[in-house]
Amino acid sequence: MRFERTAGILLHPTSLPGKFGIGDLGNEAFNFIDFLAAAGQTLWQVFPLGPTGYGDSPYQCFSAFAGNPILISPDKLKEYGFLTGADLSNTPKYDPHKVDYGSVINYKKELLKKAYANFKNDNKGFTIEFNGYCSLNAAWLEDFALFMAAKEYHGGGVFTIWEKDLIHRTKPAITKWTEKLADDILYHKFVQWQFYKQWIAVKEYANSKGIKIIGDMPIFIAYDSADLWANKELFTVDKDGKLIFVAGVPPDYFSATGQFWGNPLFRWKEMEKDDFLWWRKRISNLRGLVDIIRIDHFRGFDAYWEIPADAPNAISGRWVKAPGQKFFSTLKKYFGDLPIIAEDLGVITKSVRALRDNFDFPGMKILQFAFGTEMETKFLPHNFVQNSIVMTGSHDNDTTKAYFEKAKDERPDIDEHVHKYLNYHGHDLVFELIRAAYSSVSDLVVIPLQDILNLGDEARMNYPGILGGNWAWRFTWDQIPKELAAKYNKLAKLYERPPKPIEEVEIEAEEE
Repeated sequence: MRFERTAGILLHPTSLPGKFGIGDLGNEAFNFIDFLAAAGQTLWQVFPLGPTGYGDSPYQCFSAFAGNPILISPDKLKEYGFLTGADLSNTPKYDPHKVDYGSVINYKKELLKKAYANFKNDNKGFTIEFNGYCSLNAAWLEDFALFMAAKEYHGGGVFTIWEKDLIHRTKPAITKWTEKLADDILYHKFVQWQFYKQWIAVKEYANSKGIKIIGDMPIFIAYDSADLWANKELFTVDKDGKLIFVAGVPPDYFSATGQFWGNPLFRWKEMEKDDFLWWRKRISNLRGLVDIIRIDHFRGFDAYWEIPADAPNAISGRWVKAPGQKFFSTLKKYFGDLPIIAEDLGVITKSVRALRDNFDFPGMKILQFAFGTEMETKFLPHNFVQNSIVMTGSHDNDTTKAYFEKAKDERPDIDEHVHKYLNYHGHDLVFELIRAAYSSVSDLVVIPLQDILNLGDEARMNYPGILGGNWAWRFTWDQIPKELAAKYNKLAKLYERPPKPIEEVEIEAEEE
């Protein structure tokens, strides 16, 4: 699917300002949308929205369908009547620039439990809405709520330590545990309803301003997830849930032993039997939450690196062909042309490019990867194609300022190349790179907010391969110069990436 010439910003909701220790779906999300609109931006890219597990990574979630409870706004819960002013009167003082996940999760859970108790005592007239949400989402919500309730009952351990009949999901076990954990199950349904209610309000407000949300979809699921527990026959595990093969990437320039991700792989032949029903449910669910889907590790739909689960590293893996052509053809049969962006970074073969281009998916261009004698010239703007998305860096990169500052000492060829290419020798290299992105032929440009604010490595979001301390950066409004929105609005107009009139957006939405 082809996209119009537009511009946007990458910022996960956890990075929004707010007094509750982490960005959420409250008023600051709406304020950020107002900033995007004022800045002439028509895209807001976020990470996966699911409930994060160990390590707090949004790319390792307990469910590919559910929402993250810690994104729920306590202020909105108060507005709905599920919390009181007294409930929020003793909010701890948190670092406004960094998330302390352990403390925040405990505090948010305490508030959510209070909100649930108040909902049970007085549902404020929301019974029909709540029951309707549960009914509409029963296909995944029933399994997820039981999974989370059972997980908490068993001390948070992976489902493979549970009772055998529950691991195997026998009918008597499901009946027994559903009755035993009925209140906990209802709590998790309430939490998911609140996430959905708050997120949809944010999305609808963004859409009303002419802004589309790009949501991220990791190709693989987490091992410790309701998806695996409820569908073991679709993944590379045995009947007890023990891993047989896992995902990763082979040895390369960055790692002599490759990367051992540990995610279960798909049993594609099994999935083909019902026209990829599990995937169709996943896509349908995500389409209800976002406007554009970015598929992380897109090359895995062409071929994936299969590693024995008991291997010490990724070296002993092998490439296995995936049914990408049949998969996307099937999706097209059911959904028509899907608004998909292909994350096609890394070692990309002819067949991966063919898969991407056959379905007209835009690929990615990262400017940080373009400069220096050992980098890839395909990321230089003069080599771009229109059907692509260009970014200065991604969530796995250092900020652009930090990257090029370090290059001065560590890789002078990079520093020399970028200045020569841009014909720029001033003191705001990051903005010149952003200008290069805006002026390029790429239909889409999305810039991380850290780069727009010209921040250093203190604002880096993720260090791949390092567990803990990631995904924690937040911004505050005093970091946003007053003239910033006007500056980017002018930039968008200069390079013909302007927002549409709101009336035009509304007319298109009615036609669709």
